[in-house]
Amino acid sequence: MALYHTQKEGKLAVGRLITSINSHHNRVSMHGLRRELLERQAKEIGIPLDLIELPEMPDMEVYNAKMSEMVNKLLADGYTDCVFGDIFLEDLRTYREEKLAPLGISSHFPLWKRNTTELIKEFVALGFRATIICIQASKLDKSFLGKEIDADFLRSLPADVDPCGENGEFHTFCFDGPIFQNPVPFSIGEKVYREYKNPDGEDVENPDMGFWFCDLIPK
Repeated sequence: MALYHTQKEGKLAVGRLITSINSHHNRVSMHGLRRELLERQAKEIGIPLDLIELPEMPDMEVYNAKMSEMVNKLLADGYTDCVFGDIFLEDLRTYREEKLAPLGISSHFPLWKRNTTELIKEFVALGFRATIICIQASKLDKSFLGKEIDADFLRSLPADVDPCGENGEFHTFCFDGPIFQNPVPFSIGEKVYREYKNPDGEDVENPDMGFWFCDLIPK
């Protein structure tokens, strides 16, 4: 939606898509999406994709170093602006702006402070399609994995879950819509439960750290 509205407004020409990937597992960090599906998504959107390759368990020092490396590359290529899809998380917006502003890069947030119920309804009405691939176990149960975002899905969400998953309640793979040349084909694969662990290997005794993941198989 951030990309859609940026292109529709026409003030910025979007020349690169950027995301981080866990190079150990060959999957998008946090979401668990396979690299191949990410690359197919970018191909159907028609914008070149640059990947920030992260190790299996990066700390903030490593993460910031990798991000700085990518930003410097973009600066060298003449880029001056960056667009984000954040909606209302003030700390994330502040983090992005504080990291990029000193480098001369302007941050843009086309969805900022939008009503998330109205935004997700617009998403569906425009013809975008997305599948739930990761859920926070304390917020949603396993049955939501693999579901497509539609009117039935929105009606079934608990009252304490943001309709756009902005608090991290769920993550999605968008595979079709008005910015796609063709839909990205896939099938539903294995569903697994994972918990984050402390650096010493002990399980975190916090139910909020448990997540269900749905593997999507490229066709």
